[in-house]
Amino acid sequence: MLGLMQDDQLTITSLMRHGRSINGDSTIVSITSDNPRHRYTMRECFDRAAQLAHALKKLGLEQGQAVGTLAWNDYRHMEAYYGVACMGSVCHTINPRLFPEQLNYIINHAEDQFILTDPMFVPLIEALEEHLPNVKGYIVMTNKAGMPDTKLSNVYCYEELIADESPCYDWPELDENTACSLCYTSGTTGNPKGVLYSHRALVLQSYATCLGDGMGIGKQDVAMPIVPMFHVNAWNVPYSAALSGFGLVFPGAMMGDGATLQNLIEEEGITYALGVPTVWLGLLNYLRESGKQITSLKRVGVGGSACPLSIMEEFENTHGAITTAGWGMTEMAPLGTFNALSKAREDYTDEEYARVRVRAGRPIFGVSMKIVDENGVELPWDGKAYGALKVRGPWVVKEYFKAGESALDDDGWFDTGDVAIIDPDGNMAITDRTKDVIKSGGEWISSIDLENCAVGHPEVAEAAVIGIAHPKWDERPLLVVVRTPGSSVEGPEIVEFMTGKVAKWWLPDEVAFVEELPHTATGKVHKLKLREEFADYTFAS
Repeated sequence: MLGLMQDDQLTITSLMRHGRSINGDSTIVSITSDNPRHRYTMRECFDRAAQLAHALKKLGLEQGQAVGTLAWNDYRHMEAYYGVACMGSVCHTINPRLFPEQLNYIINHAEDQFILTDPMFVPLIEALEEHLPNVKGYIVMTNKAGMPDTKLSNVYCYEELIADESPCYDWPELDENTACSLCYTSGTTGNPKGVLYSHRALVLQSYATCLGDGMGIGKQDVAMPIVPMFHVNAWNVPYSAALSGFGLVFPGAMMGDGATLQNLIEEEGITYALGVPTVWLGLLNYLRESGKQITSLKRVGVGGSACPLSIMEEFENTHGAITTAGWGMTEMAPLGTFNALSKAREDYTDEEYARVRVRAGRPIFGVSMKIVDENGVELPWDGKAYGALKVRGPWVVKEYFKAGESALDDDGWFDTGDVAIIDPDGNMAITDRTKDVIKSGGEWISSIDLENCAVGHPEVAEAAVIGIAHPKWDERPLLVVVRTPGSSVEGPEIVEFMTGKVAKWWLPDEVAFVEELPHTATGKVHKLKLREEFADYTFAS
């Protein structure tokens, strides 16, 4: 027997309609190349999304076809999120930090018909154009005065293109399983893989994001997504904003500038900011050096990589902002867990609180997970067993774009490529990537725990741990460190600092110093390149 309820489809269009009618007065603030502080309402955003849809349809864009975006976090990018998806096409967000060969590959693989670009990226596209036979035109996201001189063919000015179009659009009634957004993995090895999101998946994730056990963002909040919109839809925040009505502040190209972020937080009353640990290190450094404050900020969401405890403690103890970690991946659209504590703060000792809060958190509703050993046998959630992390759920990938084969195992689980532990409360902690695991004397060592411990030293700006071959123990950890400016700290001092904070046999055998660490296009430490750099390294003893 089936239920007797209406069959309304869960689409981005339904989010937009709700946002326009119920949360239309919510404010969206942006820094753009042609406006240092653009401000309008969510209702105006969706009216302009309709204008963009009209313009793209006149240019010949059809349902099911992709539009690429090379753009920062700003209001025009958000208009594209909605306008493209709701007309039945696919918004393909492109990471400008990828190598040119990777950009060529993903634009052609996605068969992008048009590319919406920030003026800053026009030279990048000019260098690629001859390799992009499918692209019919380029739309520069600026006004007439901001248009750059360019050799690109079929170039349009965004504001001129949409200026005379109607703010009303007869949005098609789409099936909720229709594709709406496309994002490619960063591709540390081989070509990037495309993850094609459905309307249903992103609407469900928007619900989950707003849950109390998720990010818990509501109408009373003003959120600043520093995580890029070109990377898994800025953790779905632009969609969640329509659902719950919180204000948005987009920092544009200035997302890595501490002074800009501090100024936006104070002047716009930002209560919730979301980004990766490197962004927060930069902001905290600026606040220390300048003596300035971030008085409105109450919560900091952090993901992308494990957050050092030192960041969390400085935000809380110095600025009164609670930092909460989460975990996800491109293949999960992206949110999988969020660290909503299972007990009140006062029920934890300081030591327990420190240990639990740095974990990635518990699965949000919709996500199932398990850890398995080398033979695929499921391991207990006892906080001790290490295993390969597998997930399933309505916003988890089942097949990569154009791959032609399932991305799941025989039981329907997706292998994340991460190694994790899960405690009895369901709190999960990533300990390594499967390919980065350090196995010493038959036992696993968590490179992530070691890195976080090392970064707690006041003279360590960044740290990474890799395994180096050892004649007795198979592998031993090498700690690679970037010193803070002006520091002369030596390896034994760092190891001494770490002593007692991790298992004694985990302590790195040696410390190597570098000027900078290699990073992927999404800002994570590129362990493959780091291992290549230290391929000939041998321990002194």
